[in-house]
Amino acid sequence: MGKNLIKTAIAEIFGEMAQALETGSIAKSCRVGLTVLGSDHGPEELVRGAELAQKQDPNIQVVIIGSGVETQLETVAALDEREAHAAMDEMLLNHSLDAAVTMHYNFPIGVSTVGKVITPGKGQELFLATTTGTSATERITAMLRNTIYGIAVAKACENPKPTVGVLNIEGARQVERALKKLKAGGYQIDFAESARSDGGIVMRGNDLLLGVPDVMVNDSLTGNVLMKVFSAYSTGGTYEAVGSGYGPGVGEDYDRIICIVSRASGAPVIAGAIRFAANCAKGNLRQKAKAEFAAAKKAGWETIVKSLSANALPSKQDDEKVAVSPSKKAVTDSIPGVEVMQLEDAVQVLWKAGIYAECGMGCTGPIVMIAPEDRERALELLKAKEYL
Repeated sequence: MGKNLIKTAIAEIFGEMAQALETGSIAKSCRVGLTVLGSDHGPEELVRGAELAQKQDPNIQVVIIGSGVETQLETVAALDEREAHAAMDEMLLNHSLDAAVTMHYNFPIGVSTVGKVITPGKGQELFLATTTGTSATERITAMLRNTIYGIAVAKACENPKPTVGVLNIEGARQVERALKKLKAGGYQIDFAESARSDGGIVMRGNDLLLGVPDVMVNDSLTGNVLMKVFSAYSTGGTYEAVGSGYGPGVGEDYDRIICIVSRASGAPVIAGAIRFAANCAKGNLRQKAKAEFAAAKKAGWETIVKSLSANALPSKQDDEKVAVSPSKKAVTDSIPGVEVMQLEDAVQVLWKAGIYAECGMGCTGPIVMIAPEDRERALELLKAKEYL
């Protein structure tokens, strides 16, 4: 070991001893960087959040990156957001920071953020997977990746068996089918049950407000809107007062922990985001993500993703002609679970088999309307064609 490394190790030991004497805790401190330039509320508001986080958890050491504000916290000078991000990235890569919190950071394709909010129904913590970034260029694949990202973050935050629900948006049923295939292949995933009477892993608005699952899967644009609503519903929207921000960027091989906040985030959210970042670092988020992907791959991940990327909709069989409707009859029963973009094709499949059906929309989403006596056969056909 070189002299410089020895000196560094000794300095770290004495630093930890001093912290233990000061705080009464022997836990190693977690260094979290915070860029303070670019906020709608000014750098003072962000520094107030940083001081609050460090007060709440003495094992967090916040490093301010920016200028224009006085503080007793450690500071690294930066004149603008570009300089601040450059300094932050360098400190993350040389491990002088364990994690960081910033605004408007550009993640590569394949990386998106998992946010954390407090739901108003019962004060439950809820991970929103995801809230910014693009996990994949194909929607269903992206939401499937978002599921893995959400599980990894929840596990890093000391939830060893997080429950998962899929928000009732476009693509939810396809994601549900893909996740069930993964589970059947051996991937350990615990599905939440909707609080609605019909249950299921597809979550409604009630489930969102109640925080029914630990991890709510959605696309990142929907997640971004939800984050803003959950963070600022009590303030009129200009000041985010609740929650922990838009969360860490997660990817299969992403090499750093960077949590995102918005220009509207106030001191309480900044403090929450800093604690969130520290928890992800302490919980080895990067290793958790790698482990989840390794387990998913053993369960058939590559095959499932390939089928989704090749064609998000079930392939049409030989006859491309539009089917002729069978004789009309009363359709008093319904089959839920078909993706809205696939609804008309599903009805065509049934018509070709001589079963009269109609497209419909129930209170929980799209439905195939069917006569009760045709339900069993229709279910068999739609499952065989992978519409259900």
